[in-house]
Amino acid sequence: MARPTGTKQIAENRRARHDYELLERYEAGIVLTGTEVKSLREGRVTLAQAYADVRGLEVWLIGAEIAVYAQGNSANHEPARDRKLLLKRHEISTLLGKVREKGLTLVPTRLYFKDGKVKLEIAVARGKERLDKRRDLATKDAKRQMERALKSRR
Repeated sequence: MARPTGTKQIAENRRARHDYELLERYEAGIVLTGTEVKSLREGRVTLAQAYADVRGLEVWLIGAEIAVYAQGNSANHEPARDRKLLLKRHEISTLLGKVREKGLTLVPTRLYFKDGKVKLEIAVARGKERLDKRRDLATKDAKRQMERALKSRR
């Protein structure tokens, strides 16, 4: 049987773009059990409240919930357990230095299959203030208004 190629999106954390200013993105592998992968193939995952944490020389995904696989047996997985992320050592040390900075955190932005393997995109992010969110919404709305005006002129 041929191995799957390309990427297929499983889930996206749209809330991250709204709540955070995303600075840098990293692609990480993730340690999963068999029933977790089967549940991911069905798209049953929540990234909304999740974040990543550097513990020692390891990075962990915390708060992501992968639903229990319906056809699983007694060996089914714990839905909200912490999951280890697979990154290169120099990437981990870079992330550790950035997370120690005041106000920076690691946020998962999307989960996807890449060549048959589950990958997680994490971003170094800075939290937005309420005023920043309002400003972003106002500029987005202004752009939309301009596009409508230009479209109606054509």
